[in-house]
Amino acid sequence: MFSIISAREAANFIKDGVTLAIGGAGAGHAVPDRLMQGLGERYEQTGGPRKIRVLHPCGIGDNDSRGMNHLAHEGLIDTAIGGYWGNAPKMVALALENKVKGYNFPQGVLGHLVRATASGKPGIITPIGLHTYVDPRLEGGKLNDITTEELVEVIEIDSKEYLFYKSIPVDVAFIRGTTVDCEGNLTMEEEVGTFSMLSIAQAAKVNNGIVIAQVKRTSDGHSDPIQVKVPGIFIDYVVVEPEQEMTFLTAFDPALVKRDVAYEAEELRLEGVKRVVSRRAALELRPGIYVNLGYGMSDGVPIVAQQEEITDELVFMIEQGAIAGIPTTGLNFGAMFNPTAIVDDVYQFDFFHGGGLDMAFLGFAQVDRSGNINSTRFNNFVTGSGGSIDISSAAKKLVYCGTFAVKAEQQITVDGLKVTNPGKAKKFIDQVEQVSFSGKSALERGQDVFYVTERAVFTLTPEGVMLLEIAPGIDLQKDVLAMMEFEPIISTELKTIDPRIYRDELLGLKSHFQQLKLLKSQAGEER
Repeated sequence: MFSIISAREAANFIKDGVTLAIGGAGAGHAVPDRLMQGLGERYEQTGGPRKIRVLHPCGIGDNDSRGMNHLAHEGLIDTAIGGYWGNAPKMVALALENKVKGYNFPQGVLGHLVRATASGKPGIITPIGLHTYVDPRLEGGKLNDITTEELVEVIEIDSKEYLFYKSIPVDVAFIRGTTVDCEGNLTMEEEVGTFSMLSIAQAAKVNNGIVIAQVKRTSDGHSDPIQVKVPGIFIDYVVVEPEQEMTFLTAFDPALVKRDVAYEAEELRLEGVKRVVSRRAALELRPGIYVNLGYGMSDGVPIVAQQEEITDELVFMIEQGAIAGIPTTGLNFGAMFNPTAIVDDVYQFDFFHGGGLDMAFLGFAQVDRSGNINSTRFNNFVTGSGGSIDISSAAKKLVYCGTFAVKAEQQITVDGLKVTNPGKAKKFIDQVEQVSFSGKSALERGQDVFYVTERAVFTLTPEGVMLLEIAPGIDLQKDVLAMMEFEPIISTELKTIDPRIYRDELLGLKSHFQQLKLLKSQAGEER
């Protein structure tokens, strides 16, 4: 039987040297933030616990003080293993100062690893991460010099390479839901995702560990069994937080968990360069496809799709588990307005890893002459992969979205683009600082890869990166080639980017989709 305790009492269950697994994602998405705050406060007050190991499959933080930032105290954490680090800058600072050991592994891999740990397996075998910084022949996912233990190794099966990620036993689990009933059963009716809560809880219990759940309320009745996400038999203690927010930005919005509830249209806006890049990227969409969106520049694509009235022709899927709605943007990314379904993220990644995605729109910080992408570590700052490595390893078509140069300035006009400041640093460089995506591997897998910016559009070929399009109104040599460290292959059919994307008008994707569907029907094709 579970016991109700305070957050401060919950913190007392964390002993020196234990491994703590934390559920939830992003800026408060089912994040047990009060539990994390309580642990941070205990350390500030008592100097303990010390040297714990923390595992969080998703990134957890608000880019300031919440989430993993609560735990950013020298001495509290010995090792942090996370799928994303960028929203916890205080933890990043500790890692870069060699004050905490750190690993950054793909989000989906970590979710599967927790599930494997719960089932007593020694780890997982997967191609996800090969030839990226996760590969031990490169960096092994390690963030700094004091991180030396190898948690991933290369193995060979039937003459094919895979990565073997080692299981990580869990001593304590911090999870979150909305309601716990009289038997301790956890439901998540007001959560934007279910994530890996059940796997994290089971991983702790099979290791004779402790599971502590943060909830908004308790119920004296019994939950409908089909609604229970974590059975009460797996929960030891409950912390009730009546003021629990849906996310760090949203107290509660039913549109994030209901299909037929209206949401505020002003939440979905596009401006400036992001608008231009998103509109050009959206031209790659086709009816009937499964589409994933990354965080940042690429999350503008579904907004364009909504403006063009083609969302019903697409299936948007985000790695946090929501399906067939309109993905949110900014800090709220990871949720969807009006989703059709919300599944555990590990099952979403099963589909992604298996090659189910037709197209993925992802962000980039650097591109090199081999088509490699760096989106994880640059200018001595760590963001991490999140789900991007999982997604890019198997999606059929990849569209990387970003600005052409760092801190460039340009005027967007009805005639195209006028570059007024070419940029303070180049993003198309000889060699990326960290390999987050391998161009060579993509070619071997037969993936279509595009790089979309406001100034130029490129694709990956066996001969290297090829320039396909340039913005109307710019100078090829001065505004593009001079701002690249390598010379791309220039297409013999070099085109001007469709000028409509710079104007305040619809792109006509609705009629375009109708034409494509008609042609497909006439050809007798099916999905």
